[in-house]
Amino acid sequence: MDRDRIRVAVISDTHGLLRRSVVQEVQDCSCILHAGDIIHESDLDELALYGSLYAVRGNNDVWQRGVKDLAGFLRFQIGGVSFYMTHDRWDVPHSLDGVDAIICGHSHRYSEEWIDGRLWLNPGSCGRARFGGDVTMAKLTIRGGKITAVERIDLEDGA
Repeated sequence: MDRDRIRVAVISDTHGLLRRSVVQEVQDCSCILHAGDIIHESDLDELALYGSLYAVRGNNDVWQRGVKDLAGFLRFQIGGVSFYMTHDRWDVPHSLDGVDAIICGHSHRYSEEWIDGRLWLNPGSCGRARFGGDVTMAKLTIRGGKITAVERIDLEDGA
């Protein structure tokens, strides 16, 4: 067992559909990041059973009891890596001093870019497939204060 390795599941846009395949995927991770559009607080309760949970409010959460009071953005650290997470990429501030990774959702499309040494990651949607997109999520591996791997996870469209 690699004690220095931290696995992080990154999901977004579940829209009230927490797939069993997603639940299976998060179980080998010690942290779970949800970049918004959650809808059901009970989905967060279930995810929290498997690891430390970080979640932000999405545009579809603003009317939903239990998730409407989540923060619109979070700054936090995992294993020495500094994260900034918000639902919509357009809400990311210009000043990102000290931030190693930006996590966002909203578009329902997976994207992974390294810009100026920072990871910009949208795990896509792992709830209902929308806009002709795939059902995706991501996993990060952190070692020694750095993101050493980003893995795209493609899920079957069946719940």
